[in-house]
Amino acid sequence: MSDALRLAQEADLDLVEVAPTARPPVAKLMDYGKFKYESAVKAREARRNQTNTIIKEIKLRPKIDQHDYETKRGHVERFLRGGDKVKVTIMFRGREQSRPELGYRLLRRLAEDVQELGQVESQAKQDGRNMVMVIGPHKRRAEHKAEARAAAQAAKTRGGSGRNSEKSG
Repeated sequence: MSDALRLAQEADLDLVEVAPTARPPVAKLMDYGKFKYESAVKAREARRNQTNTIIKEIKLRPKIDQHDYETKRGHVERFLRGGDKVKVTIMFRGREQSRPELGYRLLRRLAEDVQELGQVESQAKQDGRNMVMVIGPHKRRAEHKAEARAAAQAAKTRGGSGRNSEKSG
């Protein structure tokens, strides 16, 4: 152990015990400050690349008009393209509660309309006055972000949108 300490002092490094329970104990010569800094950078990078799933919610009624349905479907498509999960809730009021098949039909229709962007993760189920279904995107959020970044980079290399490409004087 004293030899190791002497070597560490001569090399101006730290003697770090790697496996203290091993017989004999295992130690390593390293710059401990640099090691801590690099591990902090790795942890920060891992946190940046980490994806947290966001669930967006869309609420519908069983007697929804065609145009309103298409608007809501557009929202669901936008959320799925962004890599978010979508919780679709159908709210039943009064006598509508006795007709849950209307809700099932509407949710099945919505799932079929957005099947190229996402798949049903949780089938439609009645929950009191509401019926809930979760649709998840085919691609993960990180892939969507990378795709969007690549598209933005391609637009920048092509000369941008024209707004910032050339200043007029």
